Amino acid sequence: MENKPKSLLNPDKSFTDEVLKNLKVNVERYGYAACPCRLASGKKTEDADIICPCEYRGQDVAEYDTCFCGLYVSQKAIDENIPVKPIPDRRLDKI
Repeated sequence: MENKPKSLLNPDKSFTDEVLKNLKVNVERYGYAACPCRLASGKKTEDADIICPCEYRGQDVAEYDTCFCGLYVSQKAIDENIPVKPIPDRRLDKI
C-alpha cells in the first residue's frame, strides 16, 4: 500500500473561507458539495468524483502538495509555506 501524505485544510483562512463559501453555494444549488473549481453537471452520479473531498485529492496532494482547488494541502506545504498554484486537472483524463 502506497504511503500518501496526509491532506490538511489550507491554513490560509481567507482562501479556505472563500472555497468553503463556494462549496456551500454548490450544496444549495445541487444538493451536494461539488468542487467549486470545476464545472458540475448538477447530476450527483456524474459528479461523484468531484464531490469534496474529491477522489483526486490524495494523489494531487502527494504529487503537488495541494489539491486542485487548494482547499487541501500537505504538511510539507504548510511547513515550507509553499503557495497554492495551479495544477493539472486529473478529471480531464476521465472525460
